[in-house]
Amino acid sequence: MRLLLVRHGQTPSNVEFLLDTAVPGPGLTALGERQAAALPEALADEDIEALYVSTLVRTQLTAAPLAAARGLDPVVRDGIREIAAGDLEMLPGDSEQGLLYMKTVFAWAEGDTALRMPGGESGEEALGRYDAVVAEAARSGAGTVAMVSHGAAIRMWTAARAGNVDVAFAADRPLDNTGVVILEGSPADGWKALSWAGAVVAPAGEGGPTGRPV
Repeated sequence: MRLLLVRHGQTPSNVEFLLDTAVPGPGLTALGERQAAALPEALADEDIEALYVSTLVRTQLTAAPLAAARGLDPVVRDGIREIAAGDLEMLPGDSEQGLLYMKTVFAWAEGDTALRMPGGESGEEALGRYDAVVAEAARSGAGTVAMVSHGAAIRMWTAARAGNVDVAFAADRPLDNTGVVILEGSPADGWKALSWAGAVVAPAGEGGPTGRPV
C-alpha cells in the first residue's frame, strides 16, 4: 500500500506556536485555507482511493477540497489525531516545558513506549491507536491511501515504523503545514519512507511547535 501522511493546514495556534491538541481544536487560518485548496493539485499524480481524517476539525477542513475533487467520503478516525499534550496543553512549543512534548514523542519513536506524556498518553497508547487506523486502511484493499493527520503524530509514527527513517532524521526535519510524508509497505511487511515533504531531505521550516525541530 502507498500511504500519504499529510499534515493539516495552518491554524491560529500554529502561528502562535502553541501546543493545541485537544478535540475538536481550532479551524484554519486564511493561509491554511489556501494550503488546503492547493492540495488537489499538489497530489494530482496520486491515485488516492481512500481518505482518512482525524477527529480534529483542522484535518477535516484541510481534506475537504481533496475529498470534493476526488469524490471521496473522508473516514473520520480518532486514532490519527494529534498526540495529546496533557499537562502541557496550550503551552508555547518552544518554552522549556513545551520542548518536553517533542522530546517525549521522539523517546517513544526510539522505543521508550512506556514513557507517558505528563498528564497524557503513553507511547504504547499513541502508537497503538495510529497503527490501528493504518491497519484498517491496509485491510480496505486500497492501493493508495491519504491520511490528513498532525505534525508530531506523523513524525513520531514514521520514525517508529519506517525502516529507513530514524529519530535523528525526523527530529531534524520539521513538517510544514500540508507537508506530505509518502510511505510504501504494509503492517505485516513494514514500511519504507519514499519521500518527506517532497524530498528525501527537506529543509527546516515553520508551521507550529509540532512542525519544528527539537
